[in-house]
Amino acid sequence: MLYRFISLVAVLVLSSSPLVAQTEISIYGGVQTAPHSSVSGQRADGSSFDENIGWKGKSLSMPPYYGARIMWWQPNNIAYGVEFTHAKFYAPTGDMPAGFNRLEFTDGHNIVTANIAKRWPGLWASGRFTPYAGVGLGIAVPHVDVTENGNRTYGYQYTGPALRLSAGASYDLNDRWAVFGEYQFTISDNEADLEGGGKLNTRLISNAVNVGVSFRF
Repeated sequence: MLYRFISLVAVLVLSSSPLVAQTEISIYGGVQTAPHSSVSGQRADGSSFDENIGWKGKSLSMPPYYGARIMWWQPNNIAYGVEFTHAKFYAPTGDMPAGFNRLEFTDGHNIVTANIAKRWPGLWASGRFTPYAGVGLGIAVPHVDVTENGNRTYGYQYTGPALRLSAGASYDLNDRWAVFGEYQFTISDNEADLEGGGKLNTRLISNAVNVGVSFRF
């Protein structure tokens, strides 16, 4: 998924308007939690299931949680851009519906959004820190990894819409480079196809604290 995001960024950079005041590319990692949510649907044999899952994020285990975005800042300090996040959701064995022995979105639960953001340059600490906030709408494209009664589902699927909210602050190292910290919330509605004809539905939420670096030009 990341190479597709990078390809999209390259196309957008090459086609971007010369009126854009500043382009900012950011990468980040962090700690991501995954609150409980209901998982329901239909097994391959036609029987239904509905369980509450206490998801685990396991942000630092391989493959780790990470993200990247590109924003085009306008003279009025409003920006437009795109963002990719690779999060993870593991279902504990004891929470899985009967007949399931694997239920994961771990390579990963990938979210791509179109973003809009606002910043307040130098607002804090005598001009050293710039707070910002943003919102994004897009899609969820998780790697669905489910084993149910011997039926293995393993692959990327488009599963539904996604929403992203972010708020944080950046610290300028110089006129090109900055570091930042932020809180980020994502939510997505997911409907996945299971091998053998089953269906799985769940709403996945992540809360993340991100730390990253930005390059501006």
